[in-house]
This record gives sequence, C-alpha cells and structure tokens, in this order.
Amino acid sequence: MLELDAAGALTTAHVRAGAQVGGVSVRTVWRWLDAARTEGRVERRPRARLELSDQAWEVLAQAGGNVAVLHRHLTEAGGEVPSLASLHRVVRRDLQAGRVLPDRAVVWREREEQRTRQALADLALAGTREGGAAKAAAARSPRLGPEATAGLPVGESGALAGVALPAGAQLVRTSSVRAVAEAVGQAMATEGAVCVFGDPGRGKTAAVRMALSEVPSGWKVTWVPVPVRPSVVGMRRAVFDALALPGRFPHTSALADAAVADALGEARVLVVDEAQRLPVPCLEYLQSLWDHPGTRITLVLCGAGSERALSRLPQLASRVGAWQEVPRLAAAEVATVVTGFHPLWRTVSASDLTWIDRSCGHGTFRTWAALTAHLQNALLTAADTSVDRDLLRRLFQRVAPPL
Repeated sequence: MLELDAAGALTTAHVRAGAQVGGVSVRTVWRWLDAARTEGRVERRPRARLELSDQAWEVLAQAGGNVAVLHRHLTEAGGEVPSLASLHRVVRRDLQAGRVLPDRAVVWREREEQRTRQALADLALAGTREGGAAKAAAARSPRLGPEATAGLPVGESGALAGVALPAGAQLVRTSSVRAVAEAVGQAMATEGAVCVFGDPGRGKTAAVRMALSEVPSGWKVTWVPVPVRPSVVGMRRAVFDALALPGRFPHTSALADAAVADALGEARVLVVDEAQRLPVPCLEYLQSLWDHPGTRITLVLCGAGSERALSRLPQLASRVGAWQEVPRLAAAEVATVVTGFHPLWRTVSASDLTWIDRSCGHGTFRTWAALTAHLQNALLTAADTSVDRDLLRRLFQRVAPPL
C-alpha cells in the first residue's frame, strides 16, 4: 500500500482489503499509513516501561510486600505517581523475572544492627575528638592483675571487606585460619569444592576471607549472598548480580544461565556464605554451574550447618574434596590470640583471660568481639570506670543471651 500511495494509485478499496486481511478497522489502516508518511515508522510505537527504583523496593520490603503502602509512600513524596494497578503489574512482573523481595523481619533486623554499629562508631569517634576524661578512659588499658610484659603476637592488621571488627581490632591468623587457607588452596589447585563449617560465631567467614585475601594471579573471587527463603530463581539472580554482569537480568532462565556460564569461564572462586539455608534445588543449581564443561570454578560452601545441608544432596557432597571444621578457640591459645586481636586485652594476665573465656567467651570470636565493643563503650562513656571483674560480669550479661 505504501508503494501504491507513493505512486498516487492508493484507493479506499485497497485500504478496506488491507483492513480485512489484518483484522483491524479501516481507520486503523489509515492511521498506520499516516504514521508511515509523517514519521517514517511502520512498527508499533514503543511504550514506556515503568521501573521501580531500589529505594521503592526497600519500602516495599519494609511493608511486607504491601503494594498499597508503597503507593501511599510515593504519593506522599510527591511527583508523578503511577496508579495502584500499574504498581501491582510492575511488582508482579519483576518478581516473576527473578526479583527477590526480602523478608520484612530480616530488613528490620539489618537496619537495627546497622544503627547499633553506627552508634558504637559515633561513640568511639566522639571520644577521640572530645579529649579530656573520655579520651583518657579510652586510652587506659584494662587491668585485672599484674601487667603482662610478654611479646605481642603478630596479627593481620587492617580489616577485610565483609568482616565487622571493633575499632582498633585486627585479624589474627589462628591455627583454624591456617587450616582453612590450606583447604581452600588445595581446592583451587584442583578446581574442586570445599565445605567450611562449625558453630556460629567461630570465625568461618573471616577465615575464608583471610584465605582469599591474596589469590594467585589470574584468579578472581566472587561472594554470592544467599537470598532469604532462597529459590532457584532467586539463587540464579544472586549469582548474576554477584558477578556484576552488564545489562538487566534476563527474563528467561536459559539466557541467564548462558550469561553466568560465560562469565565463569575464567578461573574463579565462588564463595557461598550461609550455605546452610540452601534447599536441594538451589544446591543442584550450584552443582550444574560447577559441572558445566565451560566453567572453571572452585566452589566454597561456608556456614554453620552447611555440612548438614550438603548431606541432603549426595551428588554434590561426594564432590567435596575437603570438609574443614572451624572449632572453638582452644583454651591454650586464648591468651595469645585475644591479645593479638585487640590492644584492650594486652595488659590482662593470662589467668584472667582464661577466666573471661571460661565465663563468657567460650572460644567464640563473635562473643569476644561483642565483649570488646561493650568494654570500649564503657571506657568511653565514663571517666572513672574501673575495669575489674565486677564490670566484666555486668558486661557478660549484655553479651550472653538470657536463659
């Protein structure tokens, strides 16, 4: 019809015939012809795609997935607001495409933990700025007995990404850290798999991060966060995002798997922390990535109870080359490790450190870190604080959960 129109031979009969073939009205065909003449467009005009920002998804997560709450929030913020029905369509579309909506309780808990960490950091900064009594209290070392004069153990200075430490603390290479580094190194040599397990708070994540802080040339390390209530779709999205692949997340699993497999074609350590939350289908997905002929992956599964999760999938468990447990800190090495962990403990006698570990620490790094933060706070907020066993017993009650 465009050729006839250009030649001046287009008639109403031609338009009616085209409308009958296309199953549309005559007016629609005339409108198509007008768009072709004026705009040079013969395809349908693309429609604007409504997208939700990350901030909007956070509001939706805090509301427990209630789209009406999100709509009220956008309305109160002002500006152009889509209809409630449009928001429902967008949320449903993105969830079906693999977007994971965090659990509301998890979002609130993470926010409270962030506020607590920020409050402690602000206290520490305020103490160093204000000087005077608070600064003197912060600089004073706790004294429970005779001052220790032995040489200080060598620690790993600085902090690693993903490892939260009290101010002034440093990572220490314990026997468990060295064992984890050896297991991970052997797995990298064979592009195999390793499972790092142990009770909560023993330093599994820190040990793995220390082991991977300096990988050989040509290797990359990718940490894959386990989604809340993980599904295969959510795990596929988590791996895609962790690899920082360009473009939007594909709408089909085949395209997503192809993009992930292509990115995993180079030597890479894939670390899955909190692996104990993974159901069997998610473990099967990780196994499929590892078994893919085009990938070069060293798989590190880490978490308290990850060994029990792997037992639910014998096909993957049989491929694990090393099962590395991170045990409690041995009583014999508490004094050496803790004094290397933070200078607050360097003038405490070995017998007093043993008493603290037996009464509260129980060889758990997370408990020692929390106790250190509370002790710092006590020294910063009260100038006349006397560090003795009575003070520490009060701090024990903040660290230990109620029976």
